[in-house]
Formats: sequence, C-alpha cells, structure tokens
Amino acid sequence: MSKDLSFVVDSPYYASGDFRVEKAPTSPPEDAPSKGKLKDSLAGSIEALDALQRTLYAENHYSVLLIFQAMDAAGKDSTIRAVLSGVDPAGCQVTSFKRPSENELDHDFLWRTTRALPQRGRIGVFNRSYYEEVLAVRVHPEFLGPQRLPNLPKKLDELWEQRYASIRDHEKHLARNGTVILKFWLNVSPEEQRQRLLARLDEPDKNWKFEGADLDVRERWADYMAAYESALRETSTPWAPWYAIPADSKPYMRATVADIVVRSLRQLDLKYPEAGAAELKRFDEFRQRLADPIG
Repeated sequence: MSKDLSFVVDSPYYASGDFRVEKAPTSPPEDAPSKGKLKDSLAGSIEALDALQRTLYAENHYSVLLIFQAMDAAGKDSTIRAVLSGVDPAGCQVTSFKRPSENELDHDFLWRTTRALPQRGRIGVFNRSYYEEVLAVRVHPEFLGPQRLPNLPKKLDELWEQRYASIRDHEKHLARNGTVILKFWLNVSPEEQRQRLLARLDEPDKNWKFEGADLDVRERWADYMAAYESALRETSTPWAPWYAIPADSKPYMRATVADIVVRSLRQLDLKYPEAGAAELKRFDEFRQRLADPIG
C-alpha cells in the first residue's frame, strides 16, 4: 500500500471535495468507444481482475471493498454481476443491505456493515452500505426514530457532519489495515430511470423487480441528489475515493467501473509469495517423495 494510502486513479469521474451533481454526466462522452469495443474492454478487465484476485489471495496482505450506491434501476446488480463474472466465487462476496433489522437497530450504524467486511485475500462488495445513513435517512429523517439515538442534535445538519466524520475515520482505519476501498455512485438520469422502471412494468420477466416504493423515492429526486452531493463531497478521500459513473449506458458504465477497479488494484504491485531458502533446499526431497509410489 502506498505510504499516503492513496488509491485514486486518473479518471474524469473521480469525485473530489468540490463535486457537484449538476456537473456530473449521466451519459458517456461523445468520443466513447463503440458497444463492441466496450464489450472487449470489459472482457479484458474481467480477465485481469481474475488474475489480480488470485494473487491477492495468495499474497494475503490486502482485502478489497467495492461499494455501490445509486438510485433505483441505475444498474447496481447487473454491474456487480458483470464486473465480477470472471472472479473465482471463493474469492469474492457480495452483501446487499436492505432495511435494518431490530437487532441491527440496537447497534451503531456501522455495526452491520462491519460484520460483512471481506477478509484478507478476498474482494467484498456492498450493494448499498452504511452510506444509506446519510442518504435515505437524511431524506427521510423519520427513520431516525427506531434508532433510539441518545444524543440527537436539534439541528440535524450536526448529525450528518458527525456521521461523515465517523465514516471517514472508519474508512481510514480500514485502509491503514490493508483494505482497499473503492466507491461507485452510478449516476442515472431521471429520464433513463423512467424508461427502465416502465420496462419493469411492461416486460413480464422484469415485473418482479418493480416496487411501488421506487416511485416514492423518485418523487424526492432533488432531495436525494442533494444528499448524494454532500456525501460524495464529504467522504471522498485518497484512501476511499468516490467515482460518479455515468449510468445511462450500461455497457459504458460496466467497462468504466471494471477499468477503475483493475487499475486501482495494480497499484498494490501484488506478487505471489516466494519460497524461502530453507524450503527451496528441501524441494529435491519433496520431488523424490512424490516420485516414490504409494504403498
């Protein structure tokens, strides 16, 4: 890991401290590669990620945490599935976080996600995460009631600042201990989301994806965008960068996410462990034992 804990790669979608939602594109640039080239790029990244994960597992010094946040129908599930399609299932784990249970509400807001962190050598994915506490909960402060906080500030802006600070500290602690954190906001436009939600109504094999509650969230679009803007500005750090990925084109989105993950992990300079001198001296003995027939 680099001494300054920096894992920011060169990307126009890196969200820095002056991030603005209104300036973040939802569509690919005009000079974006064709669908065919994007498909080839994704395939190359999938192959590279498979090799990187194998070395990550063998070296056993680092873990990787990929966090995905987005509005409904932005493509979180399909992107996770596409990017990790070539990785050994034993080397990755995906956790989706829904409405917190009573047991989870009896703990601090970082508890349930901390329990799901990947171990060294593995890639962990959070489909939604502790960021819901400064996104959905910020838009719907009534969700704070069941949390039974002992010292709820009168001005809720103070609470969000406290949670941003907790998140930054939590992520820096993880980075110091070998977790590479990459965070992706899949930035879909209202019109593209509308088309995808309509498809869930019109296509029978997609009906199961539709939830009426998605429309309630959609009606608070401006409030959610304000919450996302604040969250990305306050918690995008060199040790846990945010990337605001255009999500109106799924091929472009998937290829872009995969490329950022691969380039970030290459910064680790991962290597397979080498046998020590004492072990190397015994290799001839081991070969001889393997040459001898059993029984």
